[in-house]
Amino acid sequence: MDKNTQEFYDRLKVELDMSNTWPAEYLFKFIVPTEEDNIERVQLAFDCMGAVIKTTKSKTGKFTSISVDVTMKDSQEIVDKYLEVSTIKGIISL
Repeated sequence: MDKNTQEFYDRLKVELDMSNTWPAEYLFKFIVPTEEDNIERVQLAFDCMGAVIKTTKSKTGKFTSISVDVTMKDSQEIVDKYLEVSTIKGIISL
């Protein structure tokens, strides 16, 4: 992980800790190229966590937005999930 990426996640962790009491509900939002494998990999990352996952295809159908509402135990778990899904080709985390 490069320095800028590390700084981003460190800052995110601090902000999450300042604005939440743990465990807390967290809404992840992603955009992926519309390929079944991409959507499935995001869903698998949150499997067995009681997550509510909603997907919406773009008007052209080239991209799919994925919203994942889930209870997370702490800010590090959130950072770990972002890092886990960052390996999916073309994913954008919002």
